[in-house]
Amino acid sequence: MSTDALSRVFAALADPTRRDMVARLSEGDATVSRLAEPYRMTLQAVYKHLRVLEDAGLVSRPPGPQPRPVRLEAQAFDLMDTWIERHRSRVEQRYRRLDAVLAEMRGDEHEQDHGDGHRSRPETAGHPDDA
Repeated sequence: MSTDALSRVFAALADPTRRDMVARLSEGDATVSRLAEPYRMTLQAVYKHLRVLEDAGLVSRPPGPQPRPVRLEAQAFDLMDTWIERHRSRVEQRYRRLDAVLAEMRGDEHEQDHGDGHRSRPETAGHPDDA
């Protein structure tokens, strides 16, 4: 699948009804009439939603007589996973670099505070207990 296919997948999943259909199909295949049960829309509207999901490669229906089961297609999810993980990896690398810089800065501050061994201790010269 190309980037264009990825755009179709994300566009298809932008609609809450289609996301719900995908979530329900993750439990198992279902007929169109079964998928339509919880929605207050015509069967024709359900078919339109399914057509968008099919065009995006998220679901398929085998050819043949009705009723035909609607099933999820894992390849579309693999495409999304690849895209998401690539960007997640980049963000995590940025955060690791930031963590390293912050740790280095904390280390520098610590060395400045304790670098000569006396800065963090109060001066004791002339104190009565020094004798």
